[in-house]
Amino acid sequence: MQHRGQEGAGIAAISGNTIICHKDHGLVSEALGSALNKLKSHVAVGHCLYSNNGNNTGENIQPVFTEYLTGRLATVHDGNLINAKELKDELMKYGIAFTGTSDSEVISKLIAYHCTKKKNVLDGVKISAELLKGAFSLIVLSTDNNRLIAARDSSGFRPLCIGKNKNGIAVASESCALDTCGFDFVRNIKPGEIIVIENGEIIYEEVVLTPKIKNTGSCIFEYVYFARPDSFIDNLSVYEARVNSGRILAKENPVEADVVCGIPDSALEAAIGYSEESGIKLLPGLIRNRYLGRSFIYPTQEQRENIVKLKFNAIKSNIEGKRIILVDDSIVRGTSTKIIVNMMKNAGAKEVHLRISSPPVKYVCNYGIDTRSEEDLIASRMSVSEIRDIIGSDSLGYISIDGLKEACARCSLPLCANCFNR
Repeated sequence: MQHRGQEGAGIAAISGNTIICHKDHGLVSEALGSALNKLKSHVAVGHCLYSNNGNNTGENIQPVFTEYLTGRLATVHDGNLINAKELKDELMKYGIAFTGTSDSEVISKLIAYHCTKKKNVLDGVKISAELLKGAFSLIVLSTDNNRLIAARDSSGFRPLCIGKNKNGIAVASESCALDTCGFDFVRNIKPGEIIVIENGEIIYEEVVLTPKIKNTGSCIFEYVYFARPDSFIDNLSVYEARVNSGRILAKENPVEADVVCGIPDSALEAAIGYSEESGIKLLPGLIRNRYLGRSFIYPTQEQRENIVKLKFNAIKSNIEGKRIILVDDSIVRGTSTKIIVNMMKNAGAKEVHLRISSPPVKYVCNYGIDTRSEEDLIASRMSVSEIRDIIGSDSLGYISIDGLKEACARCSLPLCANCFNR
């Protein structure tokens, strides 16, 4: 799922009673290339790297391969732990060495340690997962009976789902991956649940992890930005959630204008909803370069700004002389939005009214979104009117927290919105 990470990719597969792992920097096609053709296996795990805080060194590319006294395992992980340092320090006391700085390596080494003690992989995963605090959707590939073990943290921060076809079982962060690979969606893995897959069948499934963090749940930002619109996460269509948010945004923040334009790609559905609710014509205002990735998940601010300039170009014939409602999914740092608003005005827009389909992002997320401090978040240090002036739009309106939750009301889990309100 390239949209979830662009800095590196890897795959690990069982061959005999060992694990072959190949990984490198770059997009999947660049990192793996012809390596896929050389893998002959019935069980494997893969991962795309989205590094928190720029930790995109080669050692941090997943899967993480770990060898221990009685076996081998490869681990892939989505999320962020808040007790990784304590766990790492404890493991180092036992002489366990680390080569990278990722939470994923801590998880893999922790599981290997407890597998050695318990002489059982499932028990090792159970004990380790109970010690983890934070966000983790986790898949472990083990040479013990060629098993895949999947686990989701007890809050259900990050998505994880199961698919099935005549050839076996697949586990993925999003249902769109199952569709592409020819698997029928079966269900979401429940918060706190661990499942074991062996010989193409689920042989164990149980909710075993106890809740640890209050007032949390499935990350609402998955519906705002991270996930692909053709995915279903916890029984809610991402497309539906985004269109709903656009409709509610139009009700909460109306403005007279000639055209509604969505910023590609993750704001296009909200723009559809805004247009439908307001009755204002929807037209494309920006063309997106399809060969460039998502700017938010680049590791440095300079890279993010440069990619925005390369990624978009205004469609002058749809913009010139018109009052534009420009819909975006979020404003995090504010620099990318300022570039795009300026681009629209340079193309001849008479007015640019910015509408945002998520509330102001005011607080650092500890569970998997790359924001290092609240100083990086423009809404944590400026009012809406100040942000409007900095960005250069004629007006600025955000959806309310209640409005966004209403848009996502069909989600089967409680929603974590701690980046907006605490």
